[in-house]
Amino acid sequence: MKLSTKGRYGLRAMVDLALYAEDGPVSIAAIAARQHISESYLEQLIAKLRRAGLVCSLRGANGGYVPGRPAEEISVGDVLRALEGSLDPVDCPGLWEESGCEGSDVCVTKYVWQRINENINRTVDEMLLSDLVEESRKVQKKNQIFVSGCEKKE
Repeated sequence: MKLSTKGRYGLRAMVDLALYAEDGPVSIAAIAARQHISESYLEQLIAKLRRAGLVCSLRGANGGYVPGRPAEEISVGDVLRALEGSLDPVDCPGLWEESGCEGSDVCVTKYVWQRINENINRTVDEMLLSDLVEESRKVQKKNQIFVSGCEKKE
């Protein structure tokens, strides 16, 4: 399975949004600048995330975007599926009885595909946006300490 830029950039944008929306709505321009994503591409991603209910827009002078739900209620899987669709790397018709796969009764590889699909989905569903926000804070704090430490040595 390989995620496209939609999933990779969209997840980065959601982490940024959840992190900075604590101070109020966040503009696409601000996210784009911090994440080095083009504004036009980010607008497309935000539109998909809005349709999935993961992002809400607020109009007005202080408008922008906020997460559609608390970060503790949004999984990485929610974000990736909104942008990429199914995360199953193997679309085996033998996994569904109604598929009409002729070899399903004797095919044992379908169990491999089923376990791979289940494990990928479980992993991304267990990871929450709030976990990534917390990791982002740790990284930012570590980098601030490092940068300020370097500045003191000069």
